[in-house]
Amino acid sequence: MLSRIAESLFWIGRYLERAEDTCRIVEVHLQLLLDDPSVDQDDAALTLLAVMGAPSLEAADTTEVLRLLSYDPTSPCSIAAALGGAREAARRARETVSIEMWEAINTTWNSVKGGRLQRMRPASAFRHVRERCAVISGTADQTMSHDEGWLFLALGRSIERVDMTARLISTAHITAGTQSSWNNVLRGCGAHHAFVRSYGGVTTDTDAAEFVLLDRLFPRSVVHSLAAAEAALAELNLASGRRAGYEDESTRLLGTARSALEYRAPGRILEDLPARMTELQRTCNQASEAITERYFSSSAAASWSGGN
Repeated sequence: MLSRIAESLFWIGRYLERAEDTCRIVEVHLQLLLDDPSVDQDDAALTLLAVMGAPSLEAADTTEVLRLLSYDPTSPCSIAAALGGAREAARRARETVSIEMWEAINTTWNSVKGGRLQRMRPASAFRHVRERCAVISGTADQTMSHDEGWLFLALGRSIERVDMTARLISTAHITAGTQSSWNNVLRGCGAHHAFVRSYGGVTTDTDAAEFVLLDRLFPRSVVHSLAAAEAALAELNLASGRRAGYEDESTRLLGTARSALEYRAPGRILEDLPARMTELQRTCNQASEAITERYFSSSAAASWSGGN
């Protein structure tokens, strides 16, 4: 497969996952402000923008959060910019992307460009974007051959999901200690129903953190997403034929991060959590760079416009 095509599919996966997860994170932020009026909204806005890698500001409020993370196509960490990036990447890989998938991506981009998201109520806009991303992901899974191209798409999606789930968990630190903080993280991951079925109705911070970080069966948990990325890399590396160790740097990085989470001592899951989530984001960035160097180095540079 041409490196240009592989790279475009990898970034389609990342951009779509970033758009969907940014919706989830901003929804959690707005819900936190509703649940706990004692939270300083301006400080919470600045913290969230920092977590999302937005340019640093001296002051911010909820309106600025919505502009920078949702509507403004010139803001590199906005939902509009991510959807535009996915559409551009799909255009670069037009000969490989299925007709149905291209139509789903193009329809989504046409539905949000021109400031339409800004004219919708935030809840409606986020629901619209999440539903469109789900349609595109489902269409890709059902209409693409699960060959190398699909593996790169799944690889990008999984790495971005790890990165964004780590950012979502970091937002719990904004209101750490309040009753609703981890409930909102569970809802942000779409995990609340699955969590209640697994753990019952009583939510403790430790149980909630354990579920979104370590659950091997829930598809949006960090460990599950790391394992999915490792599986995609293993399929792409089948031809290497190595019997010991890992030649591939991205596999080594992701496998080390997964093991560090899975083998952490019980009861210590909440210790140093913000710092460990920052380290996990750094690992995702390093793994992405290693993938780019190994598989895409011969293609033209991609115009990635995500946050840091």
